[in-house]
Amino acid sequence: MAVNIYDTANQMEQEIRQTSEYKSLQEAFAEVRKDEHASALYSKFQDVQSNLQQKQMNGEELTEEEIKNVHEIADQIEKIDLIKDLMDKERNMNQLFSDVSQIIVKPIQELYKN
Repeated sequence: MAVNIYDTANQMEQEIRQTSEYKSLQEAFAEVRKDEHASALYSKFQDVQSNLQQKQMNGEELTEEEIKNVHEIADQIEKIDLIKDLMDKERNMNQLFSDVSQIIVKPIQELYKN
């Protein structure tokens, strides 16, 4: 019997949408989007974080100003419950992906263990 791993992946994608983690994340994101200030701050944080990650991946040093900027934004985010809740939901979703990833790579781990 031939296995089409892509069919399995597509099924998993649909099932992820049905998880409580995904639904909670979706709701939290919608709440942030409703709040103009929270939404703008969250977008700014994502942009800054993405730029810093890109620099690090390129082996570039972060400037003191960049580090200071990300700390200032993080301090602002800590004061907004909507964003804190969204970030908690993101952590829950990441944990789900981590758990699933461990299951997926299990055959490879076992292969190299023996």
